[in-house]
Amino acid sequence: MSSAYDVLVLGGSGVDTIVYVPELPLPYADSYMIRPGIETRAGQTGDFVALGLSSLGLRTHHIDMIGDDPSGDLIRAFHRDRAIDFTEVLLPGGTKRAVNLVGPDGRRLSLYDDSRSHESDRLPEDTVRKLAAASRHAHVSITYPCAHALPLLHEAGLTVSTDLHNWDGENPYHEAFAYGSDLVFVSTTALPDPEATMRRVLERGRAEAVVATAGAEGSYLLTRGADAPVHVPAVTPNGPVVDSNGAGDAYASGFLFGRLAGESFERCALYGAVAGAYACTVPATGSDAIDRTALLAEVAALTGGDA
Repeated sequence: MSSAYDVLVLGGSGVDTIVYVPELPLPYADSYMIRPGIETRAGQTGDFVALGLSSLGLRTHHIDMIGDDPSGDLIRAFHRDRAIDFTEVLLPGGTKRAVNLVGPDGRRLSLYDDSRSHESDRLPEDTVRKLAAASRHAHVSITYPCAHALPLLHEAGLTVSTDLHNWDGENPYHEAFAYGSDLVFVSTTALPDPEATMRRVLERGRAEAVVATAGAEGSYLLTRGADAPVHVPAVTPNGPVVDSNGAGDAYASGFLFGRLAGESFERCALYGAVAGAYACTVPATGSDAIDRTALLAEVAALTGGDA
């Protein structure tokens, strides 16, 4: 029996306020005149993964907790306008928010409001079970509700992926996600020894592969049984780099697209690199993702016609 959805995305909904700054780090001053301005828009990690997957033609369903507030309305509109199926659960503390400072070179600094989510937050088990039964794969954000949903996803027999973002390799909070996922993404930003962390995830968990993303340096892929990580170079964007926000989410979407199509891990990493490069050309105030035709065309150009 075929599944209704290719990917069930859990968690990661929120609203960002984008502030363009003249440089990062931002020197102290009494005030700055900001151009092109300050704008609030829907879209955090789960929203952008869902967008990336849907743009690549994968049947995607997103479930998360959001508030009954204007920020929640932005998230509802984000999914409705892009025809992404969305199951919302009330978050008593209100919709999650962040402020992103974006420099002229596209680098960003995110300030997350940590007051809106609590350890007691839960996604309804019956709802998660029903959606899991209708899906091929699950991608989970590292939030409290998703940690409690992991056993339900395993029970349903789904493969699971997660993004640990800027994990330092030591914080125990991330371990349930790191060791409970079949595919793990992590940034090298805070890792003192990326390869050691990648190996530990493979040794202690269920992952088949760990991907460490390193921005302009590309990414590193370590699969179970491999002698060493494989370096996958970054792809040069086809336009000016204006913002790195969402590049990691785009990378994960491209990688998952390849994996669900049965591609090798290295080909999946190339898909991820192409999708991530495209995301860097999208202004922080916008929400756009590469589509399947453009992705495959660029991969074909990079590999001499072998898409």
